[in-house]
Amino acid sequence: MDRVDRKILAELQADGRLTITELAGRVGLSVSPCHRRLRDLERSGAIRGYRAVVDAELVGLGFEALVFVSMHQGDRDTIATFEDAVADIPNVVLAQRLFGDPDYLLRVVTADLPAFQRLYDSSLNSLPGVRRLNSTIVMKQIVQDRPLPA
Repeated sequence: MDRVDRKILAELQADGRLTITELAGRVGLSVSPCHRRLRDLERSGAIRGYRAVVDAELVGLGFEALVFVSMHQGDRDTIATFEDAVADIPNVVLAQRLFGDPDYLLRVVTADLPAFQRLYDSSLNSLPGVRRLNSTIVMKQIVQDRPLPA
């Protein structure tokens, strides 16, 4: 990956709706070489996809909590079962396995605190292998959906 590839990535992270002509102009290439590089970045997996960034509050999901999960045990079957169950909960928009304690960090969005409580009681609290859940409410977003440094 060279400087031009990084420039392509930076431009697309800033505006994923650029036409190939606009992108080529911004990175200083003609259309064909730019298109070729773009396809190579997509094939290599450097570009995993394209999507809209949605304002959670405007679509009724303005409440966010971080849930720290500590597991009873870390055997392969327990971890796999837990991770599959977490992946099936649409309100979990981020799930990360961590080193140390806690074992996982979940970012959960809901409409409000009562909706979070219902989700907590009905789904999160019954996840397989969980020893302890510790939640904290997000007060304010400072940095969100920041592009990766190119």
